[in-house]
Amino acid sequence: MLLGAMSSGGVVVAVAYAALAVVALRMAMSYKPALYAVRRLWRWADECAQAYQYHEVPRFACDGGGAENPLFRKAAQYVAALQSLEDADAASVLSSASRTNGGFSLQLGPGHTARDAFLGARLAWTNRGDVLVLRVRRHDRTRVLRPYLQHVESVADEMELRRRELRLFANTGVDGSTGTPRWASAPFTHPATLDTVAMDPDLKARVRADLENFLKGRAYYHRLGRVWRRSYLLYGPPGTGKSTFAAAMARFLGYDIYDVDLSRAGSDDLRALLLHTTPRSVILVEDLDRFLQGGGDAEARVLSFMDGVASCCGEERVMVFTMRSGKEGVDAAVVRPGRLDVHIHFTLCDFEAFKALASNYLGLKDHKLYPQVEESFHGGARLSPAELGEIMLANRSSPSRALRNVITKLQHVSGAAAPPRPPHRRNTSWSGAGGPWEEQAARASADAADGGEEAITATAACGVFAKDAPMREFKKLYGLIKIRSRKEGSGGFMPLHGGEAPSPSPSPANGRGSEHDKER
Repeated sequence: MLLGAMSSGGVVVAVAYAALAVVALRMAMSYKPALYAVRRLWRWADECAQAYQYHEVPRFACDGGGAENPLFRKAAQYVAALQSLEDADAASVLSSASRTNGGFSLQLGPGHTARDAFLGARLAWTNRGDVLVLRVRRHDRTRVLRPYLQHVESVADEMELRRRELRLFANTGVDGSTGTPRWASAPFTHPATLDTVAMDPDLKARVRADLENFLKGRAYYHRLGRVWRRSYLLYGPPGTGKSTFAAAMARFLGYDIYDVDLSRAGSDDLRALLLHTTPRSVILVEDLDRFLQGGGDAEARVLSFMDGVASCCGEERVMVFTMRSGKEGVDAAVVRPGRLDVHIHFTLCDFEAFKALASNYLGLKDHKLYPQVEESFHGGARLSPAELGEIMLANRSSPSRALRNVITKLQHVSGAAAPPRPPHRRNTSWSGAGGPWEEQAARASADAADGGEEAITATAACGVFAKDAPMREFKKLYGLIKIRSRKEGSGGFMPLHGGEAPSPSPSPANGRGSEHDKER
């Protein structure tokens, strides 16, 4: 009896231990929900221990006129952009016209709450239909409430400006009746961004930081007594991406672009052009060096346009000037700080810039032909981003063919022996980067690099031939290689397709065979 009771008690203890082990294992496997429950419990306890003050933001004014409260609209936009809304217990998902975030947006639905933090204080927004309720701790209300609402309005205004359609303006002359400049405008749809521009990453980061500081610098500029304006000089050879970078700057800032053609304006019209531009805009003047030639009154007018009194009539402007030449031949008074604050030199592409372009155009992070491309760049050859982009755009269906074409172009630029001109072929034309001979060579080499079984190529001093070349070309190639190999005394043969080369006929010991070959 005693042994039976002890054995049954041991079974009960074992079962209890097993149950505890299962519970512990279950909790260990689901620690995240447990942590979430603990966090919610702590938040509930903290909220019960605090005293709060609630501020209602109605959708419509309380004067009975039915006008919409602007603060409600701005607060709704601000709350919809809160990061905490994605972690909220519930949110409303709406389809958005913008393609950002996959074309969807979150909004605070009725009865939902989103939390925010500002100046060390914790705040919460609750949607009650036509009323947004802001909850603030009572001891934080005097310190936080007004600055926080001002912050909400400024952020909403900036979001609204960034969402609006950007426009490109161009001066088309002067109105004959009023004498005011005429601006023609169109939607600015240039897709360039700072992320897609091929540039040194450190330099790009510095430019991005400078633009961000400018956007936030209104109070700082006013404290210094300076006009809230920034000017940039982009100089370098044609095709290096200066205009594209200016477009990327405008899209990053969310500013309209005024493309000013100085040749269309007289001395008085330059000032009028600036007076008829709006704040939050990019003033773009391309090929500045063209208008500085000759000096005299023309240069004085341009300098007055750059930093005269008329250029200070509007705030939050970015002025961008481009030059095709270097700064060496330009007067120091033109490029001094104040007229041109930031100077950015755009050079021809090196290997690092090429990799950035290849990532954008071809989606490549690495490739087996990259060592050959790098070697070609190290040989001193340089191409502009426009030339490289055109090559990769024309051969985007085959990355290997595109890289082969780039290598061929670099070798041609560096002074390597270019292949001879091929025989004339009818119905053949090529208006892109590289001639038809380079394209044929690159296509055949790329097929071999991609492992194509149908690629039959033979490389010699006379060029590269594909599979469909006439038989006489192969015979000619065979004869050239055979004569060359005999002159070198090797007696060997270069195979055409990696197979076994046909063995040459044995020469007689008395040397008659060689004399017979010479006669042939």
